[in-house]
Amino acid sequence: MATEIAAATEANILAEPEAAAAIVAENKTQGEPHKLDKKWTFWFDNQSKPKQGAAWGTSLRSVYTFDTVEEFWCLYDQVFKPSKLTSHADFHLFKAGVEPKWEDPECANGGKWTVISSRKSTLDTMWLETLMALIGEQFDEADEICGVVASVRQRQDKLALWTKTAANEAVQMSIGKKWKEILDTTDKITYSFHDDSKRERSAKGRYTIP
Repeated sequence: MATEIAAATEANILAEPEAAAAIVAENKTQGEPHKLDKKWTFWFDNQSKPKQGAAWGTSLRSVYTFDTVEEFWCLYDQVFKPSKLTSHADFHLFKAGVEPKWEDPECANGGKWTVISSRKSTLDTMWLETLMALIGEQFDEADEICGVVASVRQRQDKLALWTKTAANEAVQMSIGKKWKEILDTTDKITYSFHDDSKRERSAKGRYTIP
């Protein structure tokens, strides 16, 4: 039943960006909306059934760009919870104008901090805490952050925080320490360079916070 619900969520709610817009429109409340400092975009990707010969990223699509607290909560509550996803699907939240791809100019010289989750409820909690930290500008190096990806997989799920300048170790370590504090986790988190990942799928992390 859970798998059927997840599949229905993807098919019916995420099929068209207009569907997300309709959800926001239906749930608008009266009063002045609370504006965020930046615009953010939710993305969705389902890699469970890739077309033969298709390049990575062909199934990635932008779903909705928002800039108010009210829009965020509406979308999160009704759509963007990782526990609603089937295996091999991803949710992304990136700054508006930045695509969650290595090739994007904002991401090209960057990398990502990664944390592993073995429980869907834990992934949901870490995802939400990270989203609130991003839109709430809780990171001192906010301009260095591109976005975050929640990946649901059969064996274990993961969360990845993408940043712009991988070679700046001091900045990345500062971001990593802050993120681990936000996640309130005792698990090790590691930072990998996108350039390394392009050359080797299971590239080793360059920086680590135990």
